[in-house]
Amino acid sequence: MSKSRPQPIADVLAELMSRRGYARERSGQQWEEVWRAAAGPLVADNTRVGTVRRGKLEIIVANSTLMQELTFQKTAILDRLREELPGETIVDLRMRVGAIQ
Repeated sequence: MSKSRPQPIADVLAELMSRRGYARERSGQQWEEVWRAAAGPLVADNTRVGTVRRGKLEIIVANSTLMQELTFQKTAILDRLREELPGETIVDLRMRVGAIQ
């Protein structure tokens, strides 16, 4: 019978963070910061970042007027997002009107 060796604390913490979803929360906060930098503070204050699925970043927008304006600016915002996070593959923004707070 072989004795099992103690597992390094870094491995235990990484597994715990993965199981509890802490890494997703941190990446969500990172997306909020990147979104603020790419869209600007006025837009960021009236929007919130949703999820990233299949390269599409979901943005919840306070009203349809702002959503229309963001549609016009989509290409420029996508370019800024790609500059902020070069390792991420964001191909589109998916916007919908919803509650911001």
